[in-house]
Amino acid sequence: ARLEESGGGSVQPGGSLSLSCAASGFSFSTYDMSWYRQGPGTERELVASISPIGEAAHYTDSAKGRFTISRDNADNTVYLQMNNLKPEDTAVYFCNADWRIGDPVWDWGQGTQVTVSS
Repeated sequence: ARLEESGGGSVQPGGSLSLSCAASGFSFSTYDMSWYRQGPGTERELVASISPIGEAAHYTDSAKGRFTISRDNADNTVYLQMNNLKPEDTAVYFCNADWRIGDPVWDWGQGTQVTVSS
């Protein structure tokens, strides 16, 4: 399996970013897909998950109301739209397939860095 995250960058508080994750090498449309993040000096944590055909999404409290996860099974891509970004959102963001929410399947990709700072 291969997971390639992109779309990170540096933004000011209140700004927005849209992350993408291109997946290959596995049956993408049969898995829950999730976004995780790892901030400086912290463990990797779940941010949001989406069901195999996109009919259900789960968000952690930190993401609710600000982030939206979506997927395109035709392109094997999962997205994370992040609005009203806060400094505490600064982290490397990763995607992965999940056996169940919060239980990742594959080795991690490189991730994409998100920095929120004034």
